[in-house]
Amino acid sequence: MTTLFMTHTECLFHDTGTGHPERPDRLRAVFHAIDETGYPDLLRREAPLATDAQLALAHSDAYVQKLVAAIPASGRRNLDPDTVVSPGSAEAVRRAAGAVVAAVDAVFAGDADNAFCAVRPPGHHAEPDRPMGFCLFNNAAIGALHARQAHGIRRVAVVDFDVHHGNGTQARFRDDPELMYLSSHQWPLYPGTGAAHETGVADNLVNLCLEPTAGTEDFRRVWSETGLPRLRAFAPELVIISAGFDGHEHDPLASLNLTDADYGWITGEIMTIATECCDGRLVSVLEGGYDLDALQSATRVHVSTLQGETAPPTEGS
Repeated sequence: MTTLFMTHTECLFHDTGTGHPERPDRLRAVFHAIDETGYPDLLRREAPLATDAQLALAHSDAYVQKLVAAIPASGRRNLDPDTVVSPGSAEAVRRAAGAVVAAVDAVFAGDADNAFCAVRPPGHHAEPDRPMGFCLFNNAAIGALHARQAHGIRRVAVVDFDVHHGNGTQARFRDDPELMYLSSHQWPLYPGTGAAHETGVADNLVNLCLEPTAGTEDFRRVWSETGLPRLRAFAPELVIISAGFDGHEHDPLASLNLTDADYGWITGEIMTIATECCDGRLVSVLEGGYDLDALQSATRVHVSTLQGETAPPTEGS
């Protein structure tokens, strides 16, 4: 099985400042996980720059222009208490969105069976007209809408296992019955959206709420009983994963107790449904994950599973 690893070093230059949890070292940890493990069959490509038109697939034209204009020529600027831009953000945000667009194209072209986009800033909190929660443009939503525009499909599902609810993706998908958003997340927690009763225009939103300190048993139960059957019934033509690893037991920003094995399990289950419904077409994009060691180990399991491995290969294998 061929997995595309899509990234760009320019994503390191989105500078959020000392002490900010969404820092360049997150991406360095992912790079280290990939390079240390080896992955000789991994197809590696550099992410292109997303165009304004591609960014506007998930956002208003006015928002795209406003966000681009807000990026400073020097120093840093806070767009809200959590969300920061710097000169390097101008290219980083376009590489992050462009990675998902290009990965979608590669999967439809048959260049790869699936893809993992290791990019920052993350995207699932970015609403159509508002940045928030470290997020500027909604990378997963842009990829989903690009797939519909460029590849003649209609039904796209975004599966989100980040510990925080992806309010931005939900806001963009809520009123379109051919877009499904499925999220498991700690509840209550930032950003305060994602209650179970939020179901969308055609029951196309599936919010799986996990109590603080929930772990393996609860996570696998809600996905097995509700999330995965709903995904299968939707019969997507493409699956996009918002791969947040901040539900890990060691992550500092929340209090779920997931393990590396849980991320391998959910990845494999989503892959099975993608194989059944859409010839395996699946694109994963990095969202959260703020403990560097946990992010590194969970990424290794995620990518190994995408490649069809039951466990990460040993270094040099």
